Amino acid sequence: ATRTKSADVERADSGIGQMPARKWRNRASETLSSLQAWEAHRPCTDCGERDLSVETDVQNCNQRRADLCEKCHKRRTERKESVLEFVNTEASYGEDLRIIKEEFYLPMQAAGLLSQEQLQGIFSNIQELIDLNENFLEILQEEIDQAFDQGDDDLMTVCIGEVFLEFVNMLPAFQTYCLQQSSSVNMLNALEKEKELLRIFLNVSQNDNTALRRMNLRSFLMAPLQRVTKYPLLLSRIIKATTEYHPDHGSLREAKSRIESHLEHINMKTKQEGNTWTLRSFRQDSKKKREVINIEMRETALKTVGWLREETRFVMEGSLQLAQPPDGQWVKKGSKTLKFQNMQVLLLVNMKRVSESSLESAEPGPVKDAVLVLIRDKNNGKFHLLREPLRLSNCIVSTDPDCDDTFELIEIRREAFVFRDSDRARTHHWFRQIRRYSRELGSWKKRRNALPNIMISTPHTRP
Repeated sequence: ATRTKSADVERADSGIGQMPARKWRNRASETLSSLQAWEAHRPCTDCGERDLSVETDVQNCNQRRADLCEKCHKRRTERKESVLEFVNTEASYGEDLRIIKEEFYLPMQAAGLLSQEQLQGIFSNIQELIDLNENFLEILQEEIDQAFDQGDDDLMTVCIGEVFLEFVNMLPAFQTYCLQQSSSVNMLNALEKEKELLRIFLNVSQNDNTALRRMNLRSFLMAPLQRVTKYPLLLSRIIKATTEYHPDHGSLREAKSRIESHLEHINMKTKQEGNTWTLRSFRQDSKKKREVINIEMRETALKTVGWLREETRFVMEGSLQLAQPPDGQWVKKGSKTLKFQNMQVLLLVNMKRVSESSLESAEPGPVKDAVLVLIRDKNNGKFHLLREPLRLSNCIVSTDPDCDDTFELIEIRREAFVFRDSDRARTHHWFRQIRRYSRELGSWKKRRNALPNIMISTPHTRP
């Protein structure tokens, strides 16, 4: 009885009368209604707009994300489908490459239907394309699997653009194959007319081999050309469904620009070789034209140094003004006395591959060599080297406070060069990059602490 009475007292003396209690219940009801209204029109997590319509259909409400508006939900769905299409078509393309090797190349080689030179002429660098596809597809599939494991059903964490830029060195391999396509088909046609056994093998394979889907060898040989021209279309679909603030948006646009520039470069090369076919026509704006020129210069530089493409990193490239001072007194007279000429300069670094699955690492690996390639301006459709590449391990790079708009590169016991850019800040950036690799690779620095006035006896040394 005592407990009941005390409980009654507590309820009676709780401090909330009938009127306040009624007001509190009304306010709680109003607050709950406000929360429900806000929940019904909460901002979309993608676009931030409050245009979420109230769903009356329970099934539609379950299908659509609760924190996304209908427009953004549709965009995410389209992006997921575009990403999966990119990966699935890459897998199908890789399967066609393996059919070329396993159903045509290896049987023809084992049967002795063609010589090794003839096989090389028909199949070109098909093995290189197979290796690139396997590595590229492996990384793509890992991205997809990791997203699903982390609960990202919309694949928003998958960055196709970044992966594509990491494997951008596969584009020159496509170029090699495409430029040889005409001669490969012509050789195949001639050999098929000449060799009866080859003709029988190709006919039987097409009709009886179920793996070929009744397609002939010529159709399969077109697979790399069809794939490289499809990259811009696939990337465009992903870009269209990717918001601007997504971390992969910039990489997607850059990847699309790089592939389009390479396709323009391939078309230009085919015209120079007298071929009438082209891969695909793209809008030629000034940016793409500059990128095509850069591709040509990189190819010229690679052929000159003779390095493997996957072990080469282009640190800097662009136009610089170059002069060769006649004596070591030019600093006192000033750089105005020098005669400068415009030159295309490329700083190349030869490094070991950091990872087997990565063809181009963002972080520099162990540097084996570094060179500076000097190329004259384009003349009659071709580039001309000024001289053999300057190996930075044999060079000293220095600057002078009295001429802070230039820097000097002295090749040990040979020549001296003075460089400058139209922009002073960019001149300093060139200087820092070149000096960095010169110091890292120069063995002379270990003996005399990199003092050029002690180590080198040359009239070009600055006073």
